[in-house]
Amino acid sequence: MLVEINFDGIVGPSHNYAGLSPGNLASQRNRGATSHPRAAALQGLEKMRANLHRGLAQGFFLPQPRPDTAWLAALGCSAADAPPALLAAAMSASPMWAANAATVSPAPDCADGRCHLTVANLRSMAHRSHEWPFTLRQLELAFSDGQTFAVHGPVPPAFGDEGAANHMRLSAGHAAPGVEVFVYGCGGGAFPARQHEQASRAVARLHRLDPARTLFACQSANAIAAGAFHNDVVAVANGHVLLAHEQAFEEPAALYAALRAAVPEFELVEVPAALVTLEEAIGSYLFNAQLLSLPGGGMTLLLPTDAKEIPAVVRWLEHVAAGNSAIREVDFADVRESMANGGGPACLRLRVVADPATVDPRFLATATKLNRIAEVVEARWPESIAPAELADPRLHARLRDAHEALADALDLPELCQA
Repeated sequence: MLVEINFDGIVGPSHNYAGLSPGNLASQRNRGATSHPRAAALQGLEKMRANLHRGLAQGFFLPQPRPDTAWLAALGCSAADAPPALLAAAMSASPMWAANAATVSPAPDCADGRCHLTVANLRSMAHRSHEWPFTLRQLELAFSDGQTFAVHGPVPPAFGDEGAANHMRLSAGHAAPGVEVFVYGCGGGAFPARQHEQASRAVARLHRLDPARTLFACQSANAIAAGAFHNDVVAVANGHVLLAHEQAFEEPAALYAALRAAVPEFELVEVPAALVTLEEAIGSYLFNAQLLSLPGGGMTLLLPTDAKEIPAVVRWLEHVAAGNSAIREVDFADVRESMANGGGPACLRLRVVADPATVDPRFLATATKLNRIAEVVEARWPESIAPAELADPRLHARLRDAHEALADALDLPELCQA
């Protein structure tokens, strides 16, 4: 039975605020602040636990070993002598944002009847460019059933690919054939456009998608310039519903017309700029939310608690709660540590439509397993990390121990450090 499984990235013990992501306003604003890795990981686990309580399938990916000594060695240095900028990049906990792990096309959309996943190369940012080998290892383990899944390596690095954060799917239901929308960057003023059109087109070909049911849309340059470094900061889709800011796309009318023609009962929920500006949408992460189909019917919009702090967003959400849209419920998750580094609820998860029985069960969440993870986090994750501590070899040793303890607790020796 095909269902949507949300695979969340467990926030790693090296979670810190080094401000490595130009164009991500929260990352830049909090650069140099003291982070709280333990609280960050527990917040993420609580979000996963809440989805289990909703009756939804939930999975997870492990954090990556930090510092990434192999990457530093390839650059001719070590954690002991690396320049500060390289060490910060090697210490990044950014794999927590699983929406950038891969692009996923469910089996009903693919010509060979398999679910296809292409790991993102993340080439546009140094601190993320070295994630993909470890991510690929996890994908190949979790989705090892070759009859059900096809896992692809990264698109060649000439073309930047940021994964599912720039990909949307609309359909009558998760198990029904869908229309896949690939959103690429056209430009963003002072900020980089991270998703290349040719990367999106390559992924569509690799996944053997029907060209008649595959759309390519250019992200608004104004949105990128305002801080929407990925499309999922200004738009989110689920089932037959697209929730988008009025200024999310360069040519919205053409995109919406194509979706109306291709998706039965397509419903657009567009937020006008007159009600919520781009700056308010990005500051609240109104669109970087999980739009969830509930087992009993209807959809819930799961937002960060930070959204409550922007009056224009609260007013628009009251409009939604009044039943004037396809979204019937609004709920909130406290992911403040992730938000302070520029990632909301949607950043933290990768959506995979599959039969849970075909997934390696070690990557599927249960209440008991989440409790086990929380115990490791409580015992091993640093309570805080100040910027000056990033170079401390004692912290590096603690991070290695924490990663080993989690891999051991989840019976994943394949993911232990070499």
